[in-house]
Amino acid sequence: MTPSPTSHPHEDRRPSVLFVCVHNAGRSQMAAAYLSALSDGRIEVRSAGSAPADSVNPVAVAAMAEDGVDIAREVPKILTPESARGSDVVITMGCGDACPVFPGTRYEDWKLADPAGQDLAAVRPIRDGIKRRVTALIGELLPNDGS
Repeated sequence: MTPSPTSHPHEDRRPSVLFVCVHNAGRSQMAAAYLSALSDGRIEVRSAGSAPADSVNPVAVAAMAEDGVDIAREVPKILTPESARGSDVVITMGCGDACPVFPGTRYEDWKLADPAGQDLAAVRPIRDGIKRRVTALIGELLPNDGS
């Protein structure tokens, strides 16, 4: 990230992360919710899908509720070039060629099973893997945070 001439990195601007998967109904919603909750608002969080579903996967909602995170009122959103361009980090989860790539933006692809069509027992390890990755990401984006 290159700061503007009038700002200093992270002084008056939070780092921003965009999570992208095809339907924005499972993995990206879980990751965004964890990042919001675990960073206490210190990171700007977005999620989107290249072909958004009508609603968030109810099994993902149930898995997150087990860990005290409520995503029941979230709504899948369409991926736009602006949302990607406005993010410091874009994390894809199987969105393939539909994800726009912009110079100067950090990209990661998290290989995670798709919770679509899975039962709660199968979604729990996906949820736990997302939480571990999000926790590590927070450590990278807020290294001197001390919390």
